[in-house]
Amino acid sequence: MLNKDSILRIALQKSGRLSEDSFGLFKECGIKFESGTGKLKTSSSNFPAEFLFLRDDDIPGYVEDGVADIGIVGENVFVESNRKADISYRLGFSKCRLSIAVPRGVDYNGVDDFQGKSIATSYPRILGDFLKKQGVKAEIHEISGSVEIAPSIGLADGVCDIVSSGSTLLSNGLKEVEAIFRSEAILITNKKLSKEKHETLNKLLFRVRAVQTAQNYKYILLNAPNEKLQDIINMIPGMKSPTIVPLAMPGWSSIHSVLEENQFWENIEAIRAAGAEGILVIPIEKMIY
Repeated sequence: MLNKDSILRIALQKSGRLSEDSFGLFKECGIKFESGTGKLKTSSSNFPAEFLFLRDDDIPGYVEDGVADIGIVGENVFVESNRKADISYRLGFSKCRLSIAVPRGVDYNGVDDFQGKSIATSYPRILGDFLKKQGVKAEIHEISGSVEIAPSIGLADGVCDIVSSGSTLLSNGLKEVEAIFRSEAILITNKKLSKEKHETLNKLLFRVRAVQTAQNYKYILLNAPNEKLQDIINMIPGMKSPTIVPLAMPGWSSIHSVLEENQFWENIEAIRAAGAEGILVIPIEKMIY
């Protein structure tokens, strides 16, 4: 029987890229829940969790206050909020950077160029801390949206905003000149989480690690002449040791191994030159070790 004290209340962004990546992660972890349009709260049918769908800016406060036990939020939002919660896990997706940008026609020699000037941003805390460390005194205009328009309307000399590809800056006649903060999705936890909920959180993180580890590895199968087995094994050692299966054709074996994808591509030509044939590279759904 489900212990209500162990049910984890999870705050997620209700819309946007971070929301899509978060929903995808839980799906890969085998956790089922409905997330229809307009829904603000739902429960999982196969895991002790409830989900709250919120504005990203509200998630740190909900977690700090204990309304939600954990939340997934951009690190930039969490740091800017200055809320008290623990970072339990760095999820590695929804990566971006907070950068300073100026009009394309402006010569930029360094952050000292902003001495006595003004910068428009939705992240005054992060920007203020950066400028203070650099010893630069600049006026910070806090605005909640459409930051990129500020220089063209005379509101500020530059902007500080989130950048992914940089296309938004370019379309507004700006150029990125200083990356001041790098962000990714993080899982934050209420500081007073109960023992029972910690146990549920550990079960969740176990699944998350299994899914994310699998994304970096591939299952490799290939056929090779027996006299070349050791040479090939040295190139694809696997987690402990490859599996060797004799083929019906005399003098040949099949090698099965698990390794990081980059390792495989770095060695593919050498593997083929050693006599490997029929090479298959298969995605791994979960990986536990």
